Formats: sequence, structure tokens, C-alpha cells
Amino acid sequence: MILKARVALKLKFIIPISLIFFISGCSEYSDQINHSIKGERIGVLVVSHGGFETFGEKETWESTMQIFSYDQNSPVYNQIIWNPEYWSQILKAGNAPKELGKYSFEFERIGGVDPYPESKRILTEQLALSLQDKEKNMGVDFIVDKMTWISPDIYELVNPRNLYYSKIGNDVRLNYCGAGDPSWNACEADRYNVDGPVERLLKLDIDRMIMIDLTTAGARFSKTFDVFIEAKKIIEKFNKTNKTSISLEWVNDPNELMLNSFPTEPKNWTRSLGEPISNPLVNYKDNPNPVIRDIRLADFHIKGIELELNSEVPIENTGVLMINHGILSLNEVFDPKINDTLILNKNIKKQLLKKYPEMESKNILGGWFGDMVKNEKIKVGRSTSSSIERSREMRGENLGYNILYDSDNERPKGEWGYRYWEALDQLRKNNVNHIVVVFPQIMENSVLNLVEVPNQIAKEIGYMNWIKINVLDFKTYPKIGHPFADYWGVWVNPVCKSMQDPSVTEACCFEMGGCQNDQPYPPQRQTALDQKRNDLDPSLAFDVSHFGHLGYDPTMGSPSQTEPTQSQYNGTWSMWRVEEDHQLVAEFLADKVIEHIESR
Repeated sequence: MILKARVALKLKFIIPISLIFFISGCSEYSDQINHSIKGERIGVLVVSHGGFETFGEKETWESTMQIFSYDQNSPVYNQIIWNPEYWSQILKAGNAPKELGKYSFEFERIGGVDPYPESKRILTEQLALSLQDKEKNMGVDFIVDKMTWISPDIYELVNPRNLYYSKIGNDVRLNYCGAGDPSWNACEADRYNVDGPVERLLKLDIDRMIMIDLTTAGARFSKTFDVFIEAKKIIEKFNKTNKTSISLEWVNDPNELMLNSFPTEPKNWTRSLGEPISNPLVNYKDNPNPVIRDIRLADFHIKGIELELNSEVPIENTGVLMINHGILSLNEVFDPKINDTLILNKNIKKQLLKKYPEMESKNILGGWFGDMVKNEKIKVGRSTSSSIERSREMRGENLGYNILYDSDNERPKGEWGYRYWEALDQLRKNNVNHIVVVFPQIMENSVLNLVEVPNQIAKEIGYMNWIKINVLDFKTYPKIGHPFADYWGVWVNPVCKSMQDPSVTEACCFEMGGCQNDQPYPPQRQTALDQKRNDLDPSLAFDVSHFGHLGYDPTMGSPSQTEPTQSQYNGTWSMWRVEEDHQLVAEFLADKVIEHIESR
């Protein structure tokens, strides 16, 4: 093992104990440094999606700015982020009002604190301990930190100063602090003028830096690639300045498939520029993801499925639905997230059938979220740049774009090609009596799997079929014992035009079977057909009814609140459980890091 001389750099970066950076929720770097190790010092970064722990205007504002900071070709980046006149207005535009309404409900339902950030802190600490246990045998000094795509904890961002100093040529610093909402009370104007985890690790004289990714449970994804590219820029600049040769390696993408297949023309391409001119083709099968294909990752989900089986329903009458998000449109030219996800899905199914041979293969399905659709009637012009909009048929959703990597617009097929409501309907037709819903792309609890997905499932097959409805769960949902809204789409405009006089407005109807006024259910589209449907259009909301929409025909009579009618689903359903043994997950990640090092 060849090591560079450290002495000069060590003298340069001696830091008093009082100034050593802390890992938020984890050990101090000083506690991790092992001076007895004479071999390499390796910085390990656990990368995740990130998100806010508590909900407020500040948290939503921060995440909005951070999301758009990665696409420096976007109008938001060039016209809003570095324009102080817009800073106070950002949450009134685009889909911000929808996100505010959604997250306000979701955080209230779980008691105000999302468990996701704390889980990440614990996992990072456990990974540090796991790798420390391996240091002596490896002859390596490991320093572990966490890094996120977005976060209200600015110290977790790959390069906070990307959102401090303007990159468009004007003399602007992003130092906005809002007023009114309590979330702004402790705001620090210069919060983005700090080092991120990459810079902090570089100051500890590391020899290599290794990323391992759980952004979408191990699948490679453009969001992690955003972080990878920014980290790479920082390290390259450091190497040039200090005449060092520190490398950045990504355990999930050891052959750099995403980097090698990234569009080369136009220069600095992002999806905001439209389809790329030059797109290098790199074979997916020759560049596997060692994290996603590891059977142990699938086994974490098997355990979570087993915990939510219905003991009163035979395995042969049990169904499993694996739901997943897609990618951002156009990113299929370099993003293999869909392909990686399919490998995990297939491994879960393989392990399930191996352990429960009596379970029927036809009852283990994949289902994607809804996607935007093209409305040919929309007039594209200066005020409307696209004819793509949300639709009721796609459940008002936009996270289900699922084109396979570098394919000719191919999507998953067969058992893996359903939308989640189509898969639920197929399981209903298969006469299963219990369905376990799994979200393989996540490894920690958050409002996503605790509130959002349960409502999406309940509107299809009913909240009264939820397996816990008669006992409730006040630990997870402190105030009411369950995650369900009256209707899913709580953020939409509740006012509709009168059926008799369009100049008059009245309350929309969000109840299957209809309301006392003349408003129809489902609510009619309020946006003109030749205009892009607003995210808050009432037609995008669904009643979270007793037994769901699937199998129900309103022309055949009113729904029942006491039992399924017509062909509605008459079994039970539950959400699988994420693996909450952080030490076990940390050991898995540590093993993957060690395997990566030994493979070099």
C-alpha cells in the first residue's frame, strides 16, 4: 500500500480541539482519529436523500433552494435563486403551495417530528463504530461522516457555499432570513458560508474518500450523482492546490457508469437544456451495483414483510406489492435507478418464494407511482413552456417516470410494469385476502411511508381494510391513531365553480357517492382544458373512503361504510416495516466498504 507523506499537511491543518467539526448526532472527528494506525486514512461518507425533521416555512424554503441549486441551467437557478427580490415569494410559486399543504398535514399526523434525520444520525454513528472495529485488521484509519442531497442542517450538504456565493456573475450572497413563521426565529443569515463534509474530511489529511449511498436504498440515482459530482469538484480543486492525489470512489458505482455515460454535449448538460446532443452509451450489465444486488439488502425487506403478514390469512392467499418512484425525465440517458430497482425487486421476490414456496408468484407484483401526461390542448408559449401536466388518471402524481437506462423509451414490463393502483387491482382480481405493501427504495421511516403511501393505498382499497384500523397506532400517530386524511389531496383548492352558474363558487365534493350540494364526485377540472392543470386543481383529489375506489362503480349504487360492496377489495392490507436495527444495517454498509477497498 503506497502512502503519500502526511507531515506537511498535518502541520498545515492542526486544529485546536475546540474548533474540530462535529458530526451532527455522531462522534466527534477527534474521537474517530486513530493515531496508532500507520496505514491509509480513509474518509467514508454515507450519502442519503435528506429532508427536514420538523416542518416550517424555513425548512420548505431551504429545500426548494437546495433542490434547484444542482441544475445551474434551470430558470429557477438563473432568475430566482440569485435574485433577492424573489426570495420572499418563492413559496407562493410553482408547486410550493402544494408541498406546504401536504407536509403540513403529514407532519401534524405523526406528531411534528420526522424520524428520518435521527435514523441517519444513528446509522452514521453505528457505521463509524463498525469500521473502527475493522481498523486494526485492515491497517486503515476510517473517518465517517454523513452527507445529504438536501437538508436543513447545512453542515450535511456537499458544498454549502454553492448556495452562498452567486455563480451567475452578480454580487449576491444568499443570506435570506424570512419573518413571521416561527421556523425563521433562529435563522443565521450566513449559514451557507461553511464547510461541508468533504472539505472537513480533507482537512484531516485523508488518503482516499469513499461514498456509500442509501439515497434510494442503494440504487444509483441522479440525486446521488449530483452529490458525487460536487464532491469530485471540491477534491480536484484541493488536489490541484495542495499537489495531492486524493481519490473519490463510490461503492454503489465502482466503475463510474453514471459518469462515463453522462452526456458530453452540450457542455455542462442538465435536463433543463432538453435532450442531449451527444450521449455516450455504456453497457449496464458490465457495470453492476454491488450494493443493490447483495441479497442481504433484499433480506432486510423480507423481515419487514414477515412482520406485517396477517396470521389469519394463509400465505397462498397473501399478496405483496412493491411500489417505487421513478427518475427525472430525460435523465434515463445516464441514470440507472429503474434498472437497479428492478434487481432489488427481483431479489425480494426470489427470497420470498424461496422462504415461502406456497406463496403464488402471480401475487408478488411491482407498481410505480403516477406520472405526468401530455395534454395536446395546452397552448405552449411564453407563459407555458410545456404541455405536460398532472392528471386524475395518474392519481395527480408526478414521480413515476420509469424509463429504463439508455433504452429506446422502454419501461418495465409484465409483473414489474404496473402502476401501483393497477397492481392492487390485479391482486384484488386474484382474490388475495391480505396485501403487504413494500417500498424497497427506502430504508428509514419518514412521512413518506408513514403517511403519504398509506393514504395513496387507502384511496384505492379502503382505510377500513387497514390491518390496524380496529386497534389504532397512537405511538406513530399520537393524536388520532392512524395516517388517513378525509381525502388525499388535502392541499387542493376546496372551492369549485357552481354547476348552475360558473360565476358562483361553492364547496367541492370529495366524497364517493356524492354530496348534498350539486357538486359531482369526482370534482370536475377547474382549469381550462387548453391551460396547464394547476397542482391545486380539485380534480386531482381522491376520497379516502371506507373500502376504496377499486371495484366500485358509482352508476351501480352508493358505497357502504360498513362493508365492501360490488367488487371492492374485501381483505386486509398493511405496510411492511423498515429495518430499525441500525447496527445491522451499519454492518452491511461496513462490509460493502471493506469489499470495495479489497477489490481495488
